[in-house]
Amino acid sequence: MKRIFFAIGIIGISFHSNAQELNNKFKAIPSKDPAVKEVIPPKEPSPKVNPPAVVEKPDPLIVNPEELFKNTQIYKQEANTPGIFYRRNQFLGNFKTTGQTSTIRYRDAAFVDGDKIKVYLNDKVIEPEVSLDGEFKSVKINLVPGINKIDIEALNEGFASPNTAEFQVFDDKGLLISSSEWNVGTGYKAVIIIGKE
Repeated sequence: MKRIFFAIGIIGISFHSNAQELNNKFKAIPSKDPAVKEVIPPKEPSPKVNPPAVVEKPDPLIVNPEELFKNTQIYKQEANTPGIFYRRNQFLGNFKTTGQTSTIRYRDAAFVDGDKIKVYLNDKVIEPEVSLDGEFKSVKINLVPGINKIDIEALNEGFASPNTAEFQVFDDKGLLISSSEWNVGTGYKAVIIIGKE
C-alpha cells in the first residue's frame, strides 16, 4: 500500500510540474486599491533667456557734442546768467557726405546790425573775419576723410544782442545737407560736423 501512495504522489508531482511549464502566460493580480495612480510631476515653465545685447560699434564719423564742448581751450564755457540763454555754444549737427568739398553759406538771420564771425575748419582759421549782412556769403571747404569740424565763432553781438546768423551747408553737387540758425554771445561758437565717408 505504501507503494501505491508513493506512485500516486510521484504522478501528482509530475503533473503539477508539467502544468507550470506549459502555462508561460503570467497574469498579475490586480491591486485592491484602484485609486493609487502614477504621479506625474507638474511641468515648470523654463526660464526665459534673453539673448545677449548686440554691442554696436560707435560710428567714427559721429561726434558727441557734450564731449566736444568740454575742451575749455577751444570752447568758452556756458555763462550761468539768469534770463540770458545765448551765452553758450551751439551744436548744429552731425552730417555725412561722400563728396570731396562742401560749401558753407552764412548771413545775418535777423536785423542787420554789424554781426561778425570767424570760421574754423578742424581748429584752423579759414575765414578770420566776416561781416554778416542780408546776403549770403560762402566759403568752400576741401573735406578730408573722416571728421571735418567746422566752428563758427561770434566775434561780436552787433548793435542788438545776440549775434544771429543763418547757415546752410551744401555738398559738392550743390545739394543742401543742413540749414540752421544760431543766437550766440561774443566768443561762443556754433559747430557743424561733416563726416566724409
